[in-house]
Amino acid sequence: MEIVKSGVREQLDVLRLRDQFPVLSREVHGKPLVYLDNAATAQRPLAVIEAMDRFYREYNANVHRGVHLLSVEASEAFEQSRKAVRRLLNARSEREIVFTRGTTEAINLVANSFLRPNLKAGDEILVSHMEHHSNIVPWQLLCEQTGAVLKVMPINRQGELLLDEVESLISERTRLIGIVHVSNALGTVNPVAELCRLAKRHDVPVLVDGAQATPHEKVDVQALGCDFYALSAHKMYGPTGIGALWGREELLEAMPPWQGGGEMISRVSFDGTTWNDLPHKFEAGTPNIAGSIGFGAAVKWLEEVGVTRIAEHEAKLLDYATKRMLEVEGLTIIGQAANKGPVISFTLDGVHPNDLGTIIDHHGVAIRTGHHCAMPVMQFFGVPATARVSFACYNLRAEIDHFLDALEKARTMLT
Repeated sequence: MEIVKSGVREQLDVLRLRDQFPVLSREVHGKPLVYLDNAATAQRPLAVIEAMDRFYREYNANVHRGVHLLSVEASEAFEQSRKAVRRLLNARSEREIVFTRGTTEAINLVANSFLRPNLKAGDEILVSHMEHHSNIVPWQLLCEQTGAVLKVMPINRQGELLLDEVESLISERTRLIGIVHVSNALGTVNPVAELCRLAKRHDVPVLVDGAQATPHEKVDVQALGCDFYALSAHKMYGPTGIGALWGREELLEAMPPWQGGGEMISRVSFDGTTWNDLPHKFEAGTPNIAGSIGFGAAVKWLEEVGVTRIAEHEAKLLDYATKRMLEVEGLTIIGQAANKGPVISFTLDGVHPNDLGTIIDHHGVAIRTGHHCAMPVMQFFGVPATARVSFACYNLRAEIDHFLDALEKARTMLT
C-alpha cells in the first residue's frame, strides 16, 4: 500500500513521519534526542502504541475457546496479526506462522524441536562467522548435548560471506545451515537466496535470522527458498517480547512440540495427550496478546508507509554517513560489504567505544557500543568492541551532522 501518484512512488516524508513517534520529541541531557540505535531496537509509532492501549482499555481477555464477546474480539485481533505476519513474509498459510518471544526463541524452537530429536554424534551444523549469539549458542548447546559439531562458514575483511568456500564445508553429515540475513554488527546483507539454492542441492535445510532484515527490505520466504525464518517485532517498530517463526508447513507438521501446557493441546488425559493443530502446537500457555496485536499493527504501519520507500531513504542516509565518517581522522569502519543495510560499526584510534558513546550521549545522541552480541565478529577483526550507528525511517541527514559534531568533540577530548 505504498503511496503512488502518476505512476511514480513518492519519496518518504520524513518530517511528517517523525510526528508519529512521541519519543523523538524529548530531550536528553538538555539536547534534542538523536536516536541512532535502531539496530538494537526501533522506536514505536502511535499506531502501535494505540493498538496495544486499545486492547487493554476495550477488550482485554484471553484468546481462543472463550465464548464471551471480549474473548471473541481479542481472538480475532490476535489472529489478524498472524495474517499480517503471513503477508509480511509472503508465507503460504497462517499455519506456518508461530508466535514466539522473538528471534532468539524462534531459533531455539527449531534447535530443540526440529534438529535435536534426530541429531547424532558427528552430525554437523553450519553457521557463518558473522552470526549474532542467538544463532550460535543454541547450536553449541545441541552440540554439547549430542556430540554434534559446529562448523563456521568464513567471511572476508569486508565482512562478506565467502560463498564460494561454503560448499566445501557441506558434507553428508550436515544437518542444518544457520545464516543471518543482515548482520547487526556489520550491516552485511547476505546472499541468502544463493545460499539456499546451494543448500538444496545437498538437501540441507536452512534457517535464516531475519531480525535485521524485515524493517529494511521486502522479505519473501518462498522466493528465498529457506526452510525457517525468524524475526522480532521490536526491530520493526513493534513491541518487545514478541516475534515469530516461519517454517515450511510440512516441517512444522512433523516436528514435536517444544513446550507443553495449555493451548498447544487437543485432548489431555492421564493416559496421554494429543497436540493441537498448527500453529498452536508450538504456542503453549497464554500468549503475549497485547504484544501480538502490536506486532500486527507494526506490520500494517510498515505496509502503509512502504518498505521500499523506507529502504531508499535509509540507503541515502547510509551513503551520506559513510562518506562523512571516512573523513574523520583515526576512524575505521568495521565491515564494508558491497551490499549493506543501514548499519555502520566503527572504531576511533586510541578511544574505547564505551567512552565515546558516553560523551556522545551527553550531546543527545544515542548510539550503541560494545560487542553487539557478536563476539566472534569482534575477534575476527581484532577489536574488543565497536561503536555503532544504525538508521531507521525517521532519521534525518541533520541528525547525522549532529552526531558527527558530537563525534568530533569526543575525539578532541579523548585523543
